[in-house]
Formats: sequence, structure tokens, C-alpha cells
Amino acid sequence: MQNFIFHNPTKIVFGKGTIETVGKEILPFGKRVLMVYGRKSIKQTGIYDRVINSLRSRGLDIIELPGVKPNPVLSFAMKGIDIAKKHDTDVILGVGGGSVIDTAKTIAAGMHAEHDVWDFFLRKRLIKKAAPVVTVVTCSASASEMNTSAVITNESTKQKYSINSPQVRPKTSILDPTALFSLPADQSAYAAVDSITHMLEAYFNNSEPDSPLQDRLVYAVMKTIMESTETILENPTNYNARANMMWSATLAFNGMIPLGLGKVGLPCHMIEHSLSALYDIPHGAGLAIVLPGWMRYSMEKNPARIAKLARDFFSIKEKDDKDAAAMAVESIESWFTSIKAPTRLSHVGISGSDINGIASNAYPLARIWRLSGYTLEVISDILSLCL
Repeated sequence: MQNFIFHNPTKIVFGKGTIETVGKEILPFGKRVLMVYGRKSIKQTGIYDRVINSLRSRGLDIIELPGVKPNPVLSFAMKGIDIAKKHDTDVILGVGGGSVIDTAKTIAAGMHAEHDVWDFFLRKRLIKKAAPVVTVVTCSASASEMNTSAVITNESTKQKYSINSPQVRPKTSILDPTALFSLPADQSAYAAVDSITHMLEAYFNNSEPDSPLQDRLVYAVMKTIMESTETILENPTNYNARANMMWSATLAFNGMIPLGLGKVGLPCHMIEHSLSALYDIPHGAGLAIVLPGWMRYSMEKNPARIAKLARDFFSIKEKDDKDAAAMAVESIESWFTSIKAPTRLSHVGISGSDINGIASNAYPLARIWRLSGYTLEVISDILSLCL
């Protein structure tokens, strides 16, 4: 286990009826609240009324910003920044899933910037100050409610890039599993894929050869996600399944899984960002395609780590590393198929003729993320294994 510093000060308020506490949780940070949310779902489910009533009960001033779309875009965040500045906003409240929370984080950083907020995503400037962010989670997948990251697509350049700064980590996040009851089956499935991929990226791409504790954390959380998702797809209002999935998704990417693993890379996310930037497919759907393809590529050069997953998690007895690794890929892909996630580019209408364009879009992000081994040729080879 390598040296690490772990500091995650986000306050989590978890359980039934916790949405009604949002006004009390925001009050210490100020009175003027910019409430960021999606299009229709929180009004249809009643979550909107619960949040608004709680805010009003504490005498908070509310400015609303509805309309965040899946795969959130820079232009909308820029609109939010202008509104936040105009109203001298104290707190940014994100009510939604990762797209909403990432938009809220971008607004929080941008309202104190005197330059183009996209410079943060290009890593040209550091975020030195941001407004406090509070979240009410309605879709669990990204763990944005308890981490330092946010992802936005620049529509004009077709680049889906990220920021990573403690300045935008939420102060408080409210996780009420009943808020997930109305999620469509595909969103529940894609949330599971995203959460699993977050962990497996760290599991496969690190510089620590001996990590039994972190490995077993991955196995435990991954098993819980898979079991919970299977139950959720049969019974969407099963509270314990939703609760276990909600907390597992947070643990999967709140900084705990990679502790002691040294340098960790996210090549699958790097490649998927181009799929959702160029084709606007759901992030989890893109990862269900890229992860098995990446595993097929990697097992040809370094099968041992994938073989370890095969033996330790899937109980595969095959002694040959490459054969065991191939069986692990098959197991992952089979499970994704069982929850009706696409596992091939052709499943979402992308053909081999698109590969060069996707790779060209992904390569600049590989450089920003310092994924030195991921050349245009390597990215293209991985994509070819996703056809």
C-alpha cells in the first residue's frame, strides 16, 4: 500500500424523509440559493415540491434554473453562471443526478472566475474559489455528490472534459433512496455500469502490485451493486435495494477505492467521453461498450490483473491467465447484456467507419489526463474491439 492523504469533508444525510432537511442544511451557507435541476422528472415525482417547501420554510431566497440535460453542456452552465452572478448567489443547490450536480459545480466555480470557465476544463487555470454546493440526489451513479469532479460537454468543440478540485466538492449531500423509485429501468442499469466501471478503472490501472484490502472493497461494492440492480429491475420500489445501490455508487467514486494504489488512470472514461460528446449516448451505455473492449485489448498484453478478477470475483478456476481473463470479459459483458445495456458500438448505431473520428476526439483528453500510452493507434485498436 502506497502513501496517501484522504480528506472527504462532504456531509452525507442519508435515508427516508431526508429531502425535507435541505433547507436546514443550506442555511449555514447563505440565504440566496440557485436551484439547478433537470427538465420534468422532479416535478412529476413530487421531489420539486418537497425541496421548495423545505427552502421556503427556512426563509431562503430561491432562484430556479431548470433544464439540465443528460450529458450536460457548457452553454447551459454559462447561462447559470450569469444568473448566479446577477443575483449574487450564496449557494448552488443541485437537485438531480450527476449531470445536474456537475452543472451546479461548474456554476459554483465559474461565478467567481474572471475568465472563460472552460479554461478550468482545459487545465489552463486552477479553481481557487467556488460557491458552496449542496445536492439532493435523484439518480445514483457518478458519486458527484461526494467527490471533486465535474464533467461538461463543450458543444462547439465536441469535447467532453472534466474538472477536479476540492473547491467544488459538495458541502452537504442528501441521499433519500425513495427518490430513486421512479427511475426508468435503463437509467438504473446504466447507473450500475458507471459505478462498476469507476471501481474497475482503479482496480486495473494502478501502480501498486499488492492491494488486498482495496481489491476486496471493490469486490464487496461491485457484488452489492450487481445484486441490488437485479432486484431493482424486478422491483423498482424495493427500498433496501435502492438504498444499497445509492450508497454503493457513492462509495465507488468518492475517493476511497483508489487509496494506496498510487497513480490511477481512467482510460475507459476517456474514450467514452468522446462517444457521448459526439453521439449524445448515455454515459453508462457508452461505458458498457468500452469497458469490455478495453479489457479485451489489455488482456493480450497484461492478462494477470484481469485474470485475478476472474478468479477472485467470478470464481473462475482456469489456470491460464489469458484464458481466465477472457472468461472475465465474457462474464462482465454477459452481465451488462442481462441488464439490457448495449455492449457493442453497433448496438448504438456506430460503425467501424466512425472509429478514426472518435479516436481523434479522444486523444487530446488522453494527453490532458496524462494517459501516456494511449496514442491514436491504441485508442483506435480498443474501439475496434468494441464493434
